[in-house]
Amino acid sequence: MNEALNHSIPQQRIIDKMDAYMARRDYAGAERHLLYWLKEARAGGDLRGELMVRGELVGHYRKTGEREKAMESADEALRLIDALDYEGSLSAATAYVNIATMLNAFGEDARALVLFERARPIYEQSAAAEPSLLGGLYNNMALTCAALGRWEEADALYDRAMEAMARVPTGALEQAMTCLNRANLVEARDGLEAGERAIFDLVERAADLLHRDGIDHDGYYAFVCEKCAPTFDYYGWFAEAAALREEAERIYAAGD
Repeated sequence: MNEALNHSIPQQRIIDKMDAYMARRDYAGAERHLLYWLKEARAGGDLRGELMVRGELVGHYRKTGEREKAMESADEALRLIDALDYEGSLSAATAYVNIATMLNAFGEDARALVLFERARPIYEQSAAAEPSLLGGLYNNMALTCAALGRWEEADALYDRAMEAMARVPTGALEQAMTCLNRANLVEARDGLEAGERAIFDLVERAADLLHRDGIDHDGYYAFVCEKCAPTFDYYGWFAEAAALREEAERIYAAGD
């Protein structure tokens, strides 16, 4: 392995701090935080730490819609995987999924699918891959397949995502997003009129999952509420969308 570490950055502490920034919806603070630690990783020769920060930056710039910056960090992450000889590792698979999810968000679906297909066997064959990682892979890969009109593959992947997230304590939130993604698939494949019954059932199930007892109403819950609200609006669930936005605002305000 081509690696020369002098000083390692505190990866878990960096991630925990990122969660705190996101709980306040402080995107500017989150970017400053990540860029500071990117500089520290480079100064210390910490390629593993730099890879982790680059992955976080890919996700951050996807959320803020900054395509060029996201692509730059993605290219750097792929370069670091080669430099570290990490091909086939869980760290590489996680980077592939982060980058592929970003590519899908910016409409680069064919490129995204290549990276999802590279990550999938690593996750599926690793005993260390947690169900949450598999669930995220399957859900986002399904989104890409649906965007490419590969309906059967997308359907099968959504099934796998639901199964994986059923084994995660906080998996109801991811299952809700999967249900809404699946409703969009039904509409794209069958049309709004022909798919009306299936779409209603999926949207109803998503609402039930979001209101399940025992879910922490934290920063991540607020993020999910914001992400799901437009789909509820689109399908005519206006009161649900408004309630989700209101709860998200309450959580963010409490985090200030």
